[in-house]
Amino acid sequence: MTKNFFLSIILLFISLNLNAQDLYKVKADKLNVRETSDPSSKIIGFIPQNENVAVLDSSNTKYFKVKVTNGEGYVSSEYLTKIASAPTKQTPIAKPIVEKKAVKDNSSIIFLSLVAVVLLIMLFLIFKFLMNNKLLMVISAVIVIIIGYFCYVGFVVKKNITGKFTSESDSQYLSFDFKSKDSVTIQDTYVDTLFTAPYVIEDNMIKTKQQENTILLMILDEKTLIGEGFTKAVYHKK
Repeated sequence: MTKNFFLSIILLFISLNLNAQDLYKVKADKLNVRETSDPSSKIIGFIPQNENVAVLDSSNTKYFKVKVTNGEGYVSSEYLTKIASAPTKQTPIAKPIVEKKAVKDNSSIIFLSLVAVVLLIMLFLIFKFLMNNKLLMVISAVIVIIIGYFCYVGFVVKKNITGKFTSESDSQYLSFDFKSKDSVTIQDTYVDTLFTAPYVIEDNMIKTKQQENTILLMILDEKTLIGEGFTKAVYHKK
């Protein structure tokens, strides 16, 4: 009795901890344990009545694979009664990933707001104190409006470069052909090749790359680009 009790405890421990098997009790007086699930296969042992047994595989509804003290074998499921199910593993609850909102750079908006306030104050003072001098009032107002326009163009209107710019100087890059809003075709005179690369415009600078080299072009106006660094040259639009 003591031996069977400890054997049951061992099997229970195995079933709950190692492979999380279901636990069954034997109903037959003596349940044969066979080598395979074939009912005519070799009998390798037996399990006494009322013994607990850990079922390793119950996919075959007629013969279960079980764990016994001297190994593993197969028994008829007809003579087994289920007494405990394998504990289900709790699926860890995934913590929601909260996307960090990109911090928007409001420096340009703040600057433009301050400029707008200053220009409005200047216009107010011009109309208030120069009413008697119409000519000076108009000239001052025009200057303020021009300043406001250039601030708007420089900080609000997104720069867009199109067309082909070429250089007549002896530089590594002979031409820059801006065919779309985000790609430029560059003629490299040193290796005599054409390659296309993405580019970005930051303020008045065009930035693009050839392998590890960063190519910088300053936008002087709509028809003139000035190369910086090893790209030093003046490029005119055709």
